[in-house]
Amino acid sequence: MFADYHVHTPLCRHAEGEPAEYVAAARAAGLDEIGFSDHCPMDGPEPFDDWRMLRAELPRYVDMIVAAREAATPFPVRLGLECDFIAGHEKWIEQLAVAAPWDYLIGSVHYLAPGWDVDNPRWIGRFTAGPDATEDIWARYWAAFTAMAASGLFDFLAHPDLPKKFGHRPAGDLQRFYEPAIAAMARTSTGFEISTAGLRKPAGELYPADEFLRHAHEAGLEITINSDAHAPAEIGHAFDQAAAAARAAGFTRTLRFEGRQRRRISLA
Repeated sequence: MFADYHVHTPLCRHAEGEPAEYVAAARAAGLDEIGFSDHCPMDGPEPFDDWRMLRAELPRYVDMIVAAREAATPFPVRLGLECDFIAGHEKWIEQLAVAAPWDYLIGSVHYLAPGWDVDNPRWIGRFTAGPDATEDIWARYWAAFTAMAASGLFDFLAHPDLPKKFGHRPAGDLQRFYEPAIAAMARTSTGFEISTAGLRKPAGELYPADEFLRHAHEAGLEITINSDAHAPAEIGHAFDQAAAAARAAGFTRTLRFEGRQRRRISLA
């Protein structure tokens, strides 16, 4: 029933285990497929940060996953990439999109400003820097997420409400943040993931929240279920819980990808 498409490798400098170990973990967990999607290299001066591959390492990454695929045959191993969406860098994403025979591209927002990755613990104090700090961070993040969704560059989008990672949420109805992003995804037919990574963070809940899931289903959006694994033991983590949340919101299918073409698998 399940495929885990958000999986990292040691090339991101904060994951452990070789691709073959992740494949073995996927098979042991009873998954139908696995897909790797390490953090993309960025354009401009390097290193861009300390948690992604360098541009010169992209061919090595592709070779690693192709080799893992060949060794695992007939078990499906997909080749993906997690691409940071930063306004003004869209041309770079377009170049990456033709740099290898990708099965899918994941879009994600981490940076709210140069040097400020919102999920990095070093910046956690910014959430409490003033009475409106969390509101401002969420507004910045969701504006970037909505622009990413509107770009149509990606097959699906990662961890939609990432700024809640450390447990900080603005007051009031959060639908004011969700609605523009969901509308943009609907216009571009872009899917999104239900990520179990949030269960392993201080937020202690799935990305995204149940309210987001309900409204996304009403808008006709489509989903994947992923772990954002950075170690083999995290493959398929809490997928039953994620599937239950998806069904409760009304979803009955998940997406599969090959050659950037989608097909749909029942959640029944």
